[in-house]
Amino acid sequence: MKHLLCLLFGLLCLTAPLLAQSNKLIKELEGKRGDLQKQIAETESLLKSTKKNVGSQLNSLAALTGQIEERKRYILVLNNDVETVSREINTLSRQLTALQRDLKEKRRKYDASVQYLYKNRSIEEKLMFVFSAKNLTQTYRRMRYVREYATYQRLQGEEIMKKQEQVRAKQAELRQVKAAKEALLKDREEEKAKLETQEKQKRTLVANLQKKQKGLQNEIAKKRREANQLNARIDRLIAEEIEKARKQAEEEARREAARKKKEAGKSDKASASSSSTSSGKSKATPLEAYSMSKADRELSGTFANNRGKLPMPLTGPYIITSHYGQYAVEGLRNVKLDNKGIDIQGKPGAQARAIFDGKVAAVFKLNGLFNVLIRHGAYISVYCNLSAASVKTGDTVSTKQSIGTIFSDKTDNNRTVLHFQLRKEKEKLNPEPWLNR
Repeated sequence: MKHLLCLLFGLLCLTAPLLAQSNKLIKELEGKRGDLQKQIAETESLLKSTKKNVGSQLNSLAALTGQIEERKRYILVLNNDVETVSREINTLSRQLTALQRDLKEKRRKYDASVQYLYKNRSIEEKLMFVFSAKNLTQTYRRMRYVREYATYQRLQGEEIMKKQEQVRAKQAELRQVKAAKEALLKDREEEKAKLETQEKQKRTLVANLQKKQKGLQNEIAKKRREANQLNARIDRLIAEEIEKARKQAEEEARREAARKKKEAGKSDKASASSSSTSSGKSKATPLEAYSMSKADRELSGTFANNRGKLPMPLTGPYIITSHYGQYAVEGLRNVKLDNKGIDIQGKPGAQARAIFDGKVAAVFKLNGLFNVLIRHGAYISVYCNLSAASVKTGDTVSTKQSIGTIFSDKTDNNRTVLHFQLRKEKEKLNPEPWLNR
């Protein structure tokens, strides 16, 4: 009895890892989908708008388009998860078939051994088998054979019990994964239905805007003037920051050259030689070639290594409502946008936050709103449309540190949008590949 209990406990220990493998896969998939699912659910409240004017409808179209893109991204994740789970089901099915085949073979062998023992079941028959040996050596071998055969039969029984438990565990694992797939398929169908509803809303909104072509063009022109004004100011401040960094780097290079010259100047002749060498180097590598200090170069390298890992530049749920670069608005004639960064809509009260360690290069106000530039070596991140700034020029900031409150437009249903840009010196970069979404 004690031996049987130990055997059953051992079987339970063997089957636990089998269930854990699929549980781990399912949990990993759920974890990857969870944040995106939560993001979509929380941002649905951002789509509410009761305004009828062109500007508000255009903003609503941008928010709705962003939400549709997020939902499409989520459906793509669901599709990938369905494929992953389907592959797992196929693997488990093959493993189950192999286990069942192995169990069948073990049962066949066990049945054969049982039949043999049944035919030779009496003690007298076993004793006769042993004592009918011709010599002592053969007697010993026959005794050992009888014992070993009994042990073999017991082990066969134990192996069958183990294999049966493995089969049951694999069947349970397979049922679990199939249930997960059914849940995924149901979730995907629900998301597709929601997507279709939003696509209809978008078509209705586009149709309304098409009827207001003149007002639409005026609104686009207004937005373009405001963007040009903002970008001109940003460009000028970045040029000033680059020039300031260049002068600091030149000064650092001069100090380094002077230090080396002083160390080398042990005699007048050596000093003259060092001065001549230094002069030659100055001609080969002019000080203008230095654009960053050593610390800035190191920070630039660290920043670049974090491409794709940088946090979103605002707190809470968000929708990217306008992407980087030039593109036409789907469904609207002659409506082209040229964005030097991206526009991210959040909830009222959302905070702008630094995407990486750095130093505040500038804080300026334009049209009543604050804008912040943070330098990360050669890279500069730009945060616009803040109602208040909590940092000042020269401050050192850390990753995810709040730098100000994003403006909420009370005339447009508290619409809260951060305009975010990323530069490498004067070069404009698409921020999206740098952010972890």
